[in-house]
Amino acid sequence: MKICVIGAANLDLISYVPRLPQVGETLHGSRFQMGYGGKGANQAVMAAKLGAEVAMVCKLGRDVFGEGTLENFRAHGVDTTHVTFTEEAFSGVAPIAVDPKGQNAIIIVTGANDVLSLDDLERARPMIAGSDIVVCQLEIPVELTLAALRIAREEGARTIFNPAPARPDLPEELYRLSDVICANEPETELLTEMQAGEEAARALLGRGTRTVVLTLGERGCLVVEQDTATAVPVEAVNAVDTSGAGDAFVGSLAVFLAAGRLPAEAAARANRVAALSVQGRGTQSSFPNRTDLPADLLG
Repeated sequence: MKICVIGAANLDLISYVPRLPQVGETLHGSRFQMGYGGKGANQAVMAAKLGAEVAMVCKLGRDVFGEGTLENFRAHGVDTTHVTFTEEAFSGVAPIAVDPKGQNAIIIVTGANDVLSLDDLERARPMIAGSDIVVCQLEIPVELTLAALRIAREEGARTIFNPAPARPDLPEELYRLSDVICANEPETELLTEMQAGEEAARALLGRGTRTVVLTLGERGCLVVEQDTATAVPVEAVNAVDTSGAGDAFVGSLAVFLAAGRLPAEAAARANRVAALSVQGRGTQSSFPNRTDLPADLLG
């Protein structure tokens, strides 16, 4: 199972607060921690923790955050051949507030992620070509995500597009180049201007993607293909921190699809991994390792 993730790497600055603050309000938090994040980096680490061969393509700032991120990738066994540095910007950061119910509010300052270039992607073409699955998101410039998906399609790699953070008026080509679109409810509603559900998912299918996986939080997910719509429930758990749960799902989905699982079965397994992640604190630190999972989940 070879997976290439093209996207952002940020440092998460996590504050635990009694409730999410209102505009203009200052709150005392109860605890602070730092963690390695960014949607692309999270998805890459999740896939690596499940035992896949994972390569990351991203840009870091030449600073303590960037150096630490590089070492974090290496510690998780992620191929860093195409993790490169720039002097033009600081590494990306993401301050996160988390309330006692595990709900969160996040600010992303993309920094060096915006300096990733078309030349960087072309240099990574052989890595992309050798991958079973290529995963992209929207924390890097849209034109770079589009270019990455084009290269993946040209090289015959299967693609997963996670349209997060969501934005309206995406190029139609993005949908046509995405074998799987994995979006949550707010993202789906922003993209379609429809209530999230089967009808909205079919609207995305109509733009050219082959499979839509609509994640529904504690309600599991909905997998919609041309002739089928499958509700995939998830067992209820006591959520401690939902930060990174969507990335745990996407990274896991990539692994299970690369292993040959059909979309609904891959999504069911990804549900279980994401449910485990929300029972721990932080983002990557909450992601389970392969050794933590029941044998039937990986079999």
